Amino acid sequence: MDWKYFRAIFLAGVLLAGCTPNGATAQPAAAVSSAPQAGQGIGGEVVLYSGREESLVAPLLVKFTTATGLAVKVKYGSTAELAATLLEEGSRSPADVFWAQDPGGLGAVAAANMLAALPQSTLAAVGANFQSPRGDWVGVSGRARVVVYNTNKVQPADLPADIWGFTEPQWRGRIGWAPANGSFQVMVTAMRKLWGEDKTRSWLTAIIANNAKEYPKNTPLVQAVASGEVEVGFANHYYLLQISKEEGVQLAAANYFLPGGGPGSLVMVAGVGKLATAPNAANAQRFIEYLLEPEAQRYFAQETFEYPVITGVEIAAGLQPLSSLNSAAVGVSDLTDTRGTIKLLKEVGALE
Repeated sequence: MDWKYFRAIFLAGVLLAGCTPNGATAQPAAAVSSAPQAGQGIGGEVVLYSGREESLVAPLLVKFTTATGLAVKVKYGSTAELAATLLEEGSRSPADVFWAQDPGGLGAVAAANMLAALPQSTLAAVGANFQSPRGDWVGVSGRARVVVYNTNKVQPADLPADIWGFTEPQWRGRIGWAPANGSFQVMVTAMRKLWGEDKTRSWLTAIIANNAKEYPKNTPLVQAVASGEVEVGFANHYYLLQISKEEGVQLAAANYFLPGGGPGSLVMVAGVGKLATAPNAANAQRFIEYLLEPEAQRYFAQETFEYPVITGVEIAAGLQPLSSLNSAAVGVSDLTDTRGTIKLLKEVGALE
């Protein structure tokens, strides 16, 4: 596909995904510190476009600077926003590294041939299921899709084996979801791959018919489950653990890893790629290598409660090992068609 055409379609999708439930446009990403321009800043720094939230990754960036002496200048925003920005900037971009929440944004930038091939030594640090088949980006942490349920109102035995079960009428008025969330959209992309367009459309339509309550993102969704506002919600596994840690209390909620497999059991990766035009290419490579070192992988495991992607790093207490999950049989290259997913979500009325 011609990348200029892909960019135009992707940007249209971003505009759809960037709308809040009431139709207002999402706020733009914060500006890069010191506003670096392409070709400037050569030396002891790396310019990062981060689709990961500042609250999650800023402490790790401090650790990186302490370990390497390299300063990090960051532009934070949603993965979709930053992918769109990179596609607009093209070869003029000041970015060295793109850190995406999910494969969708990385796939869009990779399709424009804007990411450099990574060394084989970097790719070899993780399994083939955690890297781009083209070798131009690599996963650095894993996230599992789960059903969060209120433990006062729902028992595990009440929950279906797979996500299709929530189309049943007994779940009417009990479900929360966040269709504008990037990870949810990646799950729907997996549905389209595994189930096909018709069955995916049927699932979305049935969930809407069950009066699913919409939330702007995963954090308020999980909080709503814990408070009993809704009884179940579709989210990533680590949100419940993060909220419990921040609030210092045991919430009336638990994660349910769907045992039946399929798209509701998807394991995703957050990943990084080095821009082919990176002004600080060597520093960018050092940053990517650091994210795959034990110190950073322990940070993901113990501070953000994500799954490490290298061997020898323990997962957080209470998490099921990845090897024990009946994860969806879908590759990272199958999760990049977010524009098609956004189009479908709009057609069924899940997105305005």
